[in-house]
Amino acid sequence: MTLSIYQSSALLAEASKLRDKLTEWRRDFHQHPELGFEEIRTSGIVAEHLEKLGLEVQRGVGKTGVVATLHGTQPGPTIALRADMDALPMQDQKQVPYRSQVPGKAHTCGHDAHTSILMGTAQFLVEQKIPFKGNIKFIFQPAEEGLAGAQAMIEDGVLENPKVDAIAGLHVFYGAPTGRVTVVRGVAMAAADRIAIKIIGKGGHAAHPHRSIDSVSVTAEVLSALQHIVSRQVDPLQSAVITIGQINGGTASNIIAPEVVMKGTVRTLNEAIRSEMPARIEKVIKGVTEALGASYEFEYTRGYPTVSNDDVMVDHMWEAATKVLGGSKVELSLPSMGGEDFSYYTHHVPGVFFRLGVGSDEKNIEYPHHHPLFDIDEDGLPIGVAMLTQIALTYLEKTTDK
Repeated sequence: MTLSIYQSSALLAEASKLRDKLTEWRRDFHQHPELGFEEIRTSGIVAEHLEKLGLEVQRGVGKTGVVATLHGTQPGPTIALRADMDALPMQDQKQVPYRSQVPGKAHTCGHDAHTSILMGTAQFLVEQKIPFKGNIKFIFQPAEEGLAGAQAMIEDGVLENPKVDAIAGLHVFYGAPTGRVTVVRGVAMAAADRIAIKIIGKGGHAAHPHRSIDSVSVTAEVLSALQHIVSRQVDPLQSAVITIGQINGGTASNIIAPEVVMKGTVRTLNEAIRSEMPARIEKVIKGVTEALGASYEFEYTRGYPTVSNDDVMVDHMWEAATKVLGGSKVELSLPSMGGEDFSYYTHHVPGVFFRLGVGSDEKNIEYPHHHPLFDIDEDGLPIGVAMLTQIALTYLEKTTDK
């Protein structure tokens, strides 16, 4: 049988037949996690699967990325569907048969699920002999976790040949129950920048602090003062986060440390506020260190830009979710202060990035992303296939040929 965008209940039923295979893929990737730009095994499995489907496949895009294109029977626009493949450098602490077999590496963000869902989406579309017009490009991306794999793929031409006219992606979300999806209109995820601060004091004996400049105590004052930027200098109706996640300094309890290094992140949803942050932060550091007799070094590195959802693409996603799950199962949500390099795609072509519920109280799915006990309800995997399929078909059906 072939499916149209008007037969989505049948579409979800057909996609559900892939559940066992999707689970098998996901658990295999979960046991063999690979970090950014190291996804050799993962991308190899993906490429072999796509080639067996008879798709036009490119390997090594953006170093370890894979791209495949499904051409419709009639000419039309091209929509891309994206999944990220990389894991995180942390220990998997789950006591399950499919826990990570690689020490210090784990799929604790759900990229194993994303990869499996897109593999299933490609298989489903090929088997159903759709789309009828236009093209669907499948982007399996490396290095989302801080290494800008999306940008690497764009530089390698992933949005060309055929030219991509729109893009859609998803992220599994433990905070929404399986069978529910959420989406944000406009700016959906924050710009994610990095800061590094070195507080330079004067070392000495801990018993004689008056003969030194205590970089640890100065650091404490700087750390506290930085929070005044968010609480007292940024409009309360806007959003900003300054988090120091790493502090290193000192070698012994009886030595005043000559210097301390802090590293952290700055998250913003508004570009104007983002542009002001380097000067605001340095002004605070400079004022505190001068007052306490220390000096400093400061680096501000711009990272991922904001993810901006296109209104028309959100409409397509909403219609798709209504067809697949019903109108009561899709909802608008607030933006997230998390960062996502899907942002690079949305700054080139209209896109939509949405959350796929994979939470379950009954199955004790309660730990957040990047937690060592993170897991998902695998019943959500075929729903992801149905959602990506329906978004692609809705877009191609409603978009004028280009």
